[in-house]
Amino acid sequence: MAVLGLSTAFSPPRGSWIAVRLRNGAAGRSSGGLSLRRSAAAAVAVRAEVSFVDGDEAKRLVAEEGYTVLDVRDRRQYERAHVRASAHVPLYIENEDNDIGTIIKRQAHNNFAGLFYGLSFTKLNRDFTKTVRSKFSPESKLLVVCQEGLRSTAAADALEREGFQNLACITSGLQTLKPGTFETVGEAELQNAGKAGLVTIQGKISIVLGTVLITLLLLITVFPDQAEQIFELAGIKL
Repeated sequence: MAVLGLSTAFSPPRGSWIAVRLRNGAAGRSSGGLSLRRSAAAAVAVRAEVSFVDGDEAKRLVAEEGYTVLDVRDRRQYERAHVRASAHVPLYIENEDNDIGTIIKRQAHNNFAGLFYGLSFTKLNRDFTKTVRSKFSPESKLLVVCQEGLRSTAAADALEREGFQNLACITSGLQTLKPGTFETVGEAELQNAGKAGLVTIQGKISIVLGTVLITLLLLITVFPDQAEQIFELAGIKL
């Protein structure tokens, strides 16, 4: 038995996987090279191609080619901002299990990552592909999106294995979109929907401190005498 395997992989913006396997009862050599018996049985498996696109191409796919946005982010990010008329099926769902191990991990998460980044404690949604199949046929055109591009890639791979043929993802996720690329719903900008917790407060504090420092620098540079008097009143020696 002879087996021939061929696989190709391309990095973004487009990626594909193709496998071809040929089985034959015997192989013989001829003057021109390798010949295969006509009675050989052949099995061919082809997996669909997942396209990786930027924001402008994503917008075109939805507007011109009829793609539906499938948002796979968690519930909190989706509520902060999402594309209008998008479908929401989270790849990860909030983990509310109450075994002792999960309780300890959830508490540790909430005191660190959850507190600083506003991230929920989640687990893999075991019903993800089942739920998507209940909403869409394998022939549906789906633009699979998440905030950073990692979950959407994993989700598209899972859907591809389930037989979905027309899949696209935004390279590096919604965080890369220009404002106004899509009509959105929610209180936050779509590209900033992944930011929450103390990180957002820290950003505002940094802006204020930066403004104060720049103002002091200008004061010292332009009005050095007045600046020296102000610092002396405050008990600060330059």
